[in-house]
Amino acid sequence: MTYVVKEIFYTLQGEGQNAGRPAVFCRFSGCNLWTGREQDRHKAVCRFCDTDFIGTGPDGGKFDSPAALADAVLSRWPSVNEGRAAGGHPLVVCTGGEPLLQLDEAAIAALHARGFAVAVETNGTQAAPAGIDHVCVSPKADAPLVLTRGNELKLVYPQAQAAAQPACFASLSFDAFFLQPLDAPTAEATRANTAAALEYCLAHPQWRLSLQTHKLLGIR
Repeated sequence: MTYVVKEIFYTLQGEGQNAGRPAVFCRFSGCNLWTGREQDRHKAVCRFCDTDFIGTGPDGGKFDSPAALADAVLSRWPSVNEGRAAGGHPLVVCTGGEPLLQLDEAAIAALHARGFAVAVETNGTQAAPAGIDHVCVSPKADAPLVLTRGNELKLVYPQAQAAAQPACFASLSFDAFFLQPLDAPTAEATRANTAAALEYCLAHPQWRLSLQTHKLLGIR
């Protein structure tokens, strides 16, 4: 299998349960809910995506084996000892697009062999291969939810559709539930969405607020 990756970079996880944790991000190309092209956004299942996941970028590429992909991830980690990531708790976050269109057991095993815990950020429409250490599901309205258990459910809020309300997911088997304010086209609208998410979390303490701190800090 050839893995097509938009970008691989080292940063801090900006949101959710692992916020603030150093991690290598491996952003796989492609998604099943939107082509990534602006001319198709109006007919996409997920219309509010803010990520470029088309093709390969200068720090991405096409990798013809699990080992080649894992070696590229390892090369971004700041401390390596005898072929393994060292220092702290090495983490790779597999994201996209939709990473579960490509991430498989062989790639997960190769990443584990290089010392990484493997996290995935997924829309939950694909079955997850065995071996993932941290599963974050971000469900989208009008998309079938296949993954109904994991470490965290992170819902972008608010979404207008009835099927995307927090109550629709509150009984699922996740360790933590987060509302993440919808990043709107204007600062005023984003502040309103943040206020709405805050109000909901205060009224429903099962839910925690997740802010995109990487945007607030100006990091990747």
